[in-house]
Amino acid sequence: MSATPTAALPDDLAAAVRGFAAGPGAALVALDFDGTLAPLVDDPASARMAPSARAAVDRLAAALEGTTTRLALVSGRNLEDLARCSEPPEGTYLVGSHGAETGHVTDHGVDAVPVELSDDQADQLRELRAGFAAAVAGREGAWVQDKPTAAVLHTRLASADDTVAAEAAADAVAEHLGLHAMHGKDVVEVAVVATSKGEAVDRLRDVVGQDAGTGGRARVLYAGDDTTDETAFAVLADGDLGIKVGEGPTRATHRVADADALATALEALAELVGGRPGGPGDRS
Repeated sequence: MSATPTAALPDDLAAAVRGFAAGPGAALVALDFDGTLAPLVDDPASARMAPSARAAVDRLAAALEGTTTRLALVSGRNLEDLARCSEPPEGTYLVGSHGAETGHVTDHGVDAVPVELSDDQADQLRELRAGFAAAVAGREGAWVQDKPTAAVLHTRLASADDTVAAEAAADAVAEHLGLHAMHGKDVVEVAVVATSKGEAVDRLRDVVGQDAGTGGRARVLYAGDDTTDETAFAVLADGDLGIKVGEGPTRATHRVADADALATALEALAELVGGRPGGPGDRS
């Protein structure tokens, strides 16, 4: 393999990627989708990974075969939508709806864990959806997405005034129902199941440790771009690696400019992991 697979990275990130690749035990590479691997677009249904990210994710997935490191995509999208837009490699763990939905990509599709709501949660969800529908009524460009456990207000195409008004109405609905409103880039999401990307990633540590057969909890590399990804950065500890994509305040220890720059880091990781003794890229 190349003598310097991290040469295209800033020195601090190159050192961090090398350290993560060489770390002991099981590991999890968990990646946000929108704004991280895929550019943000006006129509969320049309989002796809940037070409560089697509190539890097596929190469990384191939390099991880036969190792104790696993790949996961973590998103606010519902699970079905995430799988359709991301076309994840076989073996990938999927986390949708900020952790309320989980699944695993197998050779026959996505093996998803069923979502079950209590009667009270189902009643709350109906009232939540009705309140969000009222929040966007008459406001061009603002629309509501229904998820199995949540409602999401989208304002990317709305005017500034309509965005402020719709977000205020959505927040009022959440407060009335005693629910938490998560604000992201041009979205407000309210769920009837309390969860976060951070909680989901923390749970996956144990799942991956068991799956890899190493015992203990997996180390984590997490990359994300939005405020909702900060809950995942918050659960990272020694031996973990957080990469913020784009601008804005963050708890992550490293930052890259965009999906192309993140792809460079993932390509380097793939080469390092694939070249470890016993790995797919071992040429000893």
